[in-house]
Amino acid sequence: MSSVELPALYVDSVALLVSTPRLVLVNRDPSPGETGVPVDAALALELVETGPDGVHRASARVWIDGVLAFEGGAPTEIAPAYAGPLAAVVQPPDTLRVVLHPVVPLASLATVHVRVLAQTVGGAASLDEVYSFVVEDRTAPRVVGAQALAQRTVRVAFDEPVLVPPGATFALTALGAPAVPLVAVAALVDGSIVLLTLDTEMTPDVTHEVVASGVTDLFGNAVLGPYDRAIFTGFRPARPERRRFDLWRMLPKHNRRDDQTGDLFRFIACLQEVTDLLLADVDRWPDIFDLERAPEAFVELILRDLGNPFPFEFDTMGKRRLASVLVEMYRQKGTAKGIQNAIRFFLGIDISAITPFNADTLFLGESELGVDWVLGPSDRFARYAFNIEVARTLTDRERRQFRAIVEYLKPAHTHFVDLVEPLPPVLPNHWELGLSDLGETTDLH
Repeated sequence: MSSVELPALYVDSVALLVSTPRLVLVNRDPSPGETGVPVDAALALELVETGPDGVHRASARVWIDGVLAFEGGAPTEIAPAYAGPLAAVVQPPDTLRVVLHPVVPLASLATVHVRVLAQTVGGAASLDEVYSFVVEDRTAPRVVGAQALAQRTVRVAFDEPVLVPPGATFALTALGAPAVPLVAVAALVDGSIVLLTLDTEMTPDVTHEVVASGVTDLFGNAVLGPYDRAIFTGFRPARPERRRFDLWRMLPKHNRRDDQTGDLFRFIACLQEVTDLLLADVDRWPDIFDLERAPEAFVELILRDLGNPFPFEFDTMGKRRLASVLVEMYRQKGTAKGIQNAIRFFLGIDISAITPFNADTLFLGESELGVDWVLGPSDRFARYAFNIEVARTLTDRERRQFRAIVEYLKPAHTHFVDLVEPLPPVLPNHWELGLSDLGETTDLH
């Protein structure tokens, strides 16, 4: 076997030859992979023979989900289940068009599989093809459960993502007594979950029923009974395990024995609910002054109570961090360590050094006042003056904050003079051919 290496290869023309199948399936309605097909839609398709023989009608078969719906050449070609008003079979030259109209609407969200089998006249070509489509959503959403998450919060779960239109309502009914009436004042939707905010605290441990009305899925199907409701138990706040605060048990035994009608027990139960809510508020009191759990408004009050002297803007986490270190900053006020820690906390900058202030040196016959030399301070000022060096160049905003922090934390009798930042690197002068002169406009490095 030998090979020949050609110096070049030229292609004059390229022709694309496409082989078309003799029997093709076209004009399918619904089309393959289509979604949201109406439940009352008719199913249409066409068999086209691209050759001279034509479609053999007696060989054509159509199955819908495994059920024979069309049999060409049979006494009754279209099965009765698909012989609706729009059903038809038409065979112009080289084409067979079949329209199937289900008598019973298609199932909501069903995936319908269609199989088509046919041959040309004489059997020279055949076709066996399967495709599918998805029916529209006509299924109403269902309430699958409800749970009390807090004293004024109830979570309602649906079996699919839902919408809460302006007219939708959630009615809450207590199935036990005594219990306060509840009204949902807000509804927050998160996919298939709806969080209800109530107008008042619910009665703990009492069974409640929530009924949804007007809630729809993403396709406009409204929730319907009996799948529009769920049962939940009233939320009871956490309490110490060993607490015993039962008002009924606190009553004398003869008063409890004399309560034949149960009116006294029900009255005490009403007082017990109020007592439990008050105890729950007392249990939550530490959350107000706990830096990690306190609401943002109370964090602001904590900073104000600590006398926060810094006017900087902070997010909620920054305020919590500042409140946790502010007392320590007060303790370190007036020390170099305090200044270093505060600058690192607020700006994230490490101070390189805190150095004594030195006035510029005066050279007789060379220095010019106001140009390269300034009149130095008095000995008393210089004795308590200092500079601060940092390792990077600061922005204008950082310089203002830096000076404000140092001015507050430095000892009262000292003077902060200069913030010493690194100078920008000196770049060598470039050479320009025919223009630069060595030693005058450029230097050799």
